[in-house]
Amino acid sequence: MNRINIAFVLILSVILFLTQCKRDPDMPDEACSSNAQVSGKFNFSQFPFANLSTYGFFTGDMKDQQVTGDILPYDVITPLFSDYAHKKRFIWMPEDSLSSYNLDTELLEMPNHTILIKTFYYNNVQPGNETQLIETRLLYKVNEEWKFADYIWNDEQTEAVFDLSGENKDLEFINDDGELISFTYRIPSETECFTCHKITNDALPIGPKPQNLNQEYSYSDGDMNQLQKWIEFGFLEDELPTSIETVADWADESLPKLDRVRAYLDMNCAHCHRQDSHCSYRPMRFAWNESVLMENLGICIEPAEPIDPFQTYVVSPGNAARSMMYYRMNTTEAAEKMPLMGRTIIHQESVDLIGEWINELEINCE
Repeated sequence: MNRINIAFVLILSVILFLTQCKRDPDMPDEACSSNAQVSGKFNFSQFPFANLSTYGFFTGDMKDQQVTGDILPYDVITPLFSDYAHKKRFIWMPEDSLSSYNLDTELLEMPNHTILIKTFYYNNVQPGNETQLIETRLLYKVNEEWKFADYIWNDEQTEAVFDLSGENKDLEFINDDGELISFTYRIPSETECFTCHKITNDALPIGPKPQNLNQEYSYSDGDMNQLQKWIEFGFLEDELPTSIETVADWADESLPKLDRVRAYLDMNCAHCHRQDSHCSYRPMRFAWNESVLMENLGICIEPAEPIDPFQTYVVSPGNAARSMMYYRMNTTEAAEKMPLMGRTIIHQESVDLIGEWINELEINCE
């Protein structure tokens, strides 16, 4: 091949790369750098990579979590509690592949090679009072199966390394009330990930359901409903119903208390308390669409094995102290706490909410 032909091939390659990279016409040019490997096609047979940086998800300093232009940030209305960790959520899908709507309450049907990216971090970490990234979890879909990859950030915040063996990390941070919180953060093992995400023998994401996404998000180009943004961005088929049954924001005190309780239980408990999941043998069903039934919330349902004979029901109306649900949320004992995984400290705000709701219930179980 002569020099002219070589030059032509090189120029054509660059043009093809930039064309492929520019899914979004408003994408910043730096998103199409040679490091932006997500803009091309991954070799998923090589997954998971040893280092998070190899994927090319982020531009600039990785710790700033500025994603390339073909990755979309998102959030959920009521998040899972994870020891007060903050989270940044992102999604990437291969070009010309769309997710589709099933039901308000069901996971969006996402195409093969979808990648969900979630970084856990804390502000005001001591002793330096700095922001510290702890882990970045990936869920990626290959051959119709979802797989896990977890990356643990180094102390320098320059790289995160693949590790699915599980790890404990001692942390101190100052919360929004100015209190110093000292605890041991649990980075989950692959087995722990599967426990919370499984349906029968398959792993599934938890958050990306229309009921959890149907809210506005502040994008760099302005506020927009997330589901409509997914459609505009080329991540979702334009086939949504005219209205979507949407979960409540559990922290919004202007909303009915029961709706806030149901929303919290939906995100924090329903992934285990549902059919064919880890705790499906128990009668409670905490999913948003199932918790409209009193018995699915555990009201007047006797616990299988009371920790204390004083606990008469899972939810004992008018008496939080006699309710198994309240006790399990208000303890850190490994064999007694609920959820079983994902927290090592008590989420006091939710405990207060559940306690108030139970104490206000006027139902006779006899």
